Amino acid sequence: MATRYKIPRSVLIVIHTPDLRVLLLERADRPGFWQSVTGSQDEGETLEQTAVREVCEETGLDARQHDLRDWRLRNEYEIFPQWRGRYAPGVTHNVEHVFGLRLPEALPVRIAPREHLASQWLPWEDAAERCFSWSNAEAIRRLPAMTRSGV
Repeated sequence: MATRYKIPRSVLIVIHTPDLRVLLLERADRPGFWQSVTGSQDEGETLEQTAVREVCEETGLDARQHDLRDWRLRNEYEIFPQWRGRYAPGVTHNVEHVFGLRLPEALPVRIAPREHLASQWLPWEDAAERCFSWSNAEAIRRLPAMTRSGV
């Protein structure tokens, strides 16, 4: 069987409430590392389909039942060396596409125990400070402007 490598294209979904509380998840493979929902695109998926799938897998929420928006932001970053083995040889960078998912309130989530240890809802400023990823923190810092612009 051929090795299936991850596609170096991913989504980051900032899940938030109208009062700008943000959902963060603690990584199981890196305790203490908090992030929004993220995940790599699968072959044949649109970026929106990837976002919907990842939200469901990581939280149990159906993004199609809420306000999912492509923020039309892209980040390119170097893949951490410890995770490069998931990608084809020679792949060192990933392109991340940012989405926002507005929920009516801070809903309970069902985390995927193989991926995450815990979840928490935080005010956007606190969530941005808690993220280990610069791109995730920057996306959360853009949340007030993105919600005002209707994107």
